Amino acid sequence: MLLAIDIGNTNIVAGVFDGGDLLAHWRIGSEKNKTSDEMGVLLLNLFGASGMDKKALAGAIACSVVPELNGAISEAIKKYLGLKLLFVGEDAGTPIKIDIDNPLEAGADRIVNAVAAYAIHRSALIIVDFGTAVTFDYVSPEGVYSGGAIAPGIGISAEALHARTAKLPKVEAGMPPSVIGRNTVDAIRSGLFWGFVGLVDEIIERMIREAETAPRVVATGGLARLVAGHSRYVTEPDEFLTLKGLKIIYEGKR
Repeated sequence: MLLAIDIGNTNIVAGVFDGGDLLAHWRIGSEKNKTSDEMGVLLLNLFGASGMDKKALAGAIACSVVPELNGAISEAIKKYLGLKLLFVGEDAGTPIKIDIDNPLEAGADRIVNAVAAYAIHRSALIIVDFGTAVTFDYVSPEGVYSGGAIAPGIGISAEALHARTAKLPKVEAGMPPSVIGRNTVDAIRSGLFWGFVGLVDEIIERMIREAETAPRVVATGGLARLVAGHSRYVTEPDEFLTLKGLKIIYEGKR
């Protein structure tokens, strides 16, 4: 079995694969002050609750955009699971050509998503990842990662609106009951959600025109499924795209 971990700014998403099957998956908060022992105990509890034997694990791989967490998680997996945690970009290369000004600038999660999406679809792609930031990545028909766009996620927008105004409350992002909000909370939720959907569709539309191809649009991340029901382009949410990419990269390294 393989443990795959996506270390993000807001959440850590982990999953265990047995062959092609994702047996279990978990989402926990990215708390930068957690010690390796706290991380280790949490992992053991998650394994126990899922009824899995840690001794069946043969390997572990991660991609991370939070370097401050890497040491604690790596030590926890070594101490409590008896495994060396491989990091994409450090211990494990990526089976995809990266054609941007500085390939080292590309976030590991974005490259892992590109690897997974191209392995699955074998076509030109736009990959949208709804995380703390929302990222848009283009992969050519030949499977070359060619860059993309980065915008604030809907959660960041909600926090900024609350922090920079005197009277507006902090509102959880979600689907509003109507576009025309009948109270302040619904008005904020409407502006956040529909403004976000508009941002997503406009960037995708412009990327399609600039690329002059007919890319397939694949989405992942926390809001992918919700946005997919209202976007003109986001129609294929894949919640576990990053974990699948980690599995592909691990298997290619062996």
